[in-house]
Amino acid sequence: MKKYSHLANHTAMRAEIVFLHAFEKVFRLPLRCLATAGNSKVKMTVMNHLRGILQASPRTLLWRRSQVPRSMPVRSCSLYTCTFRTRNRAYMGESYYKRTRETLLRREELSPRPKVPPLWENLDLVPAGDRQSPINIRWRDSVYDPGLKPLTISYDPATCLHIWNNGYSFLVEFEDSTDKSVIEGGPLEHNYRLKQFHFHWGAIDAWGSEHTVDSKCYPAELHLVHWNAVKFGSFEDAALEENGLAVIGVFLKLGKHHKELQKLVDTLPSIKHKDTLVEFGSFDPSCLMPTCPDYWTYSGSLTTPPLSESVTWIIKKQPVEVDRDQLEQFRTLLVTSEGEKEKRMVDNFRPLQPLMNRTVRSSFRHDYVLNIQVKPKPAASQVTP
Repeated sequence: MKKYSHLANHTAMRAEIVFLHAFEKVFRLPLRCLATAGNSKVKMTVMNHLRGILQASPRTLLWRRSQVPRSMPVRSCSLYTCTFRTRNRAYMGESYYKRTRETLLRREELSPRPKVPPLWENLDLVPAGDRQSPINIRWRDSVYDPGLKPLTISYDPATCLHIWNNGYSFLVEFEDSTDKSVIEGGPLEHNYRLKQFHFHWGAIDAWGSEHTVDSKCYPAELHLVHWNAVKFGSFEDAALEENGLAVIGVFLKLGKHHKELQKLVDTLPSIKHKDTLVEFGSFDPSCLMPTCPDYWTYSGSLTTPPLSESVTWIIKKQPVEVDRDQLEQFRTLLVTSEGEKEKRMVDNFRPLQPLMNRTVRSSFRHDYVLNIQVKPKPAASQVTP
């Protein structure tokens, strides 16, 4: 570019510098004679031809790089928006509940309310806490806590009552008036009774889980919801208070057929529509647990309204394998009642929430190997006799 610096004093000739430099860079031909020619019409004719050649050739990228750079605003990269944009757009009400109440009311005056799941229709349920769920678990940033005990699970299959479609997911509910189905240990100080379990899944296999691990999504996620019957008299009271609930999260991934899950899958056609309920007795949900005892734990919230920050989350490290046909049966459920226009129940997960100042603890050690080469120790010199 220095060879054409004598033209830089004239604003009208700056474009020539770019074109001439690009021509030499692409075709490796000297253009000193053209740069010093006095006929500007000849120069512009050559440059117009050059523009057409470059834009129509495989060197278009090089052509664009040769353009005069313009000042553009710099925006800091956001892991949330860059990594999870596609996943969060799949959620039916991604931005609805994240806005403030005032903004929502103002927008409703100008346009109809966005289509969202029925659970999100109440404007008073917009969260404003600093320990919301779900989150992205960063393996490297989790802190090993040797004080975390193994989680003890004791479920009585006879406490299983029914399965029903609530228009957002399907729930399997349990009798919780006694301590027949409880968990203890882990990060918990008391016994917690099993209330229900449900799933979250996506429209495709690329996403579906609510939590992610190192930005990795799973096709689905199982939640087993328990409440603290020692401190509270009912599930409803426990759901609104700190440490009132304990939820075990289990990731589902595509793999071999899950024999125990098939009993549940076979019941789904009978609850295809919203608000349908059938009896579902003698089922032990511990069969849906992975064999590995390792887990992460953190303080969070419900992922559905009222989004109360009352949950101690226990996320299992090892996913459970299910086959594609079983997962496809989840997607046959509908969020609409019988007689209404059918709408599939998919992408029923909440977008990721910021970790804020929380710490994710792990019950297992995790040693990351850094990409650093260590110099080998010099071998001891041997003296030859």
